[in-house]
Amino acid sequence: MSGHLSLRSGNPVLSKETFTNTVLSSDKMTIEGTVNKTAISLLLLVGTGYFTFDVISPVLLIGAGIGGFILALVTIFKKEWAPITVPLYAILEGALLGGISYMYNSSYNGIVTNAILLTVGILVSLLMAYRSGYIKATENFKLGIFAATGGLAIVYFVNFIMGFFGSGLGVMSVDNASPLSIGFSIVVVIIASLNLVLDFDFIEEGAEKGAPKYMEWYGAFGLLVTLIWLYLEILRLLAKLNSRR
Repeated sequence: MSGHLSLRSGNPVLSKETFTNTVLSSDKMTIEGTVNKTAISLLLLVGTGYFTFDVISPVLLIGAGIGGFILALVTIFKKEWAPITVPLYAILEGALLGGISYMYNSSYNGIVTNAILLTVGILVSLLMAYRSGYIKATENFKLGIFAATGGLAIVYFVNFIMGFFGSGLGVMSVDNASPLSIGFSIVVVIIASLNLVLDFDFIEEGAEKGAPKYMEWYGAFGLLVTLIWLYLEILRLLAKLNSRR
């Protein structure tokens, strides 16, 4: 237990206060249970994305995006509702990602398949490395990833604000295939990937502390948020690389 430190994860969903504000329950969180809930959430997300892949409807995309955001906030502040809100969140995010993926694939055929394979490959590789002890979430490791993720959050926010004035950061533009822009995307993908390690460690702590059973869904939610971020950044990186051909 001493190996789990107060600074938990760069993922804002999985903060250090998560397990201190839970409702006590006789049923306890387990790693196996969290894996099962994560698998269910991913199936819902991928299944919905598959059926909405070629449905380009601004109303659907905007509705799914706003609905997913609201459900994410509800899940964060009402963790005991996670068994209901997380599956719904996965479905809405699947609808959103289906539309986004179709737009990318329309410009670069095959890019979605490659992005999915890379995302799954990174997830499996890091999970195996973590379970085997090759990668350990030490205090310095956590601090570095937390700081890097926080820095990226500021960059995203600045780019979002600049968008209201018809501008934006060049390195974040999908149309910018310069070495600097591609390098930036590679760094973002690396940071997003390493956040998975912190999420694994965070979930392991929850199981060790005997967190309530509903926290399995919340742990799955945290992983889902990181995986969605990673997938979108891989799509962005592959689009930049393809545009250089």
